[in-house]
Amino acid sequence: MSAAEVIDKYEKGSRILALAIEGVTPEQATKRVSPGEWSIAELVVHLLDSDLVGIDRMKRVIAEENPTLMAYDENAWNARLDPNSMPIDEAVALFAANRKWMTRLLRKCTDADFARFGQHSETGQKTLAQLLAGYISHLDGHLKYLYGKRGTLGTFISPRYSGE
Repeated sequence: MSAAEVIDKYEKGSRILALAIEGVTPEQATKRVSPGEWSIAELVVHLLDSDLVGIDRMKRVIAEENPTLMAYDENAWNARLDPNSMPIDEAVALFAANRKWMTRLLRKCTDADFARFGQHSETGQKTLAQLLAGYISHLDGHLKYLYGKRGTLGTFISPRYSGE
């Protein structure tokens, strides 16, 4: 897959997430149902938080020489930052705006930029290409939980997404 195709997939993530929460009520968003332990709201806010951290990491790799990329405790953020009180539509809008902004930067990157790296505080050296692929996979992995939660709640997901 070319860099342009990977960036396209990254960019499409915001539309997929928006469709995945379409029609979820605030009451449904805060219920903790299986699969997993988090509510839909906690999951969506985690995806936003992760993307915000990820964009910071990718920008550091592009702009700085061998930067430190700090880990964070997602469970502590979930426990202390009250994601159930946050409107998921606003979280998705911010997720989309940040991905749109980062996509513009990524489209300007060269092959040499994608080979640049930083040092993750827990997992070691990560290239820009690895970070980008990781944030695509991260969203895909959590969407499975989100769809499962919607199934448990008995809510319908519109089949409008065609992959385009």
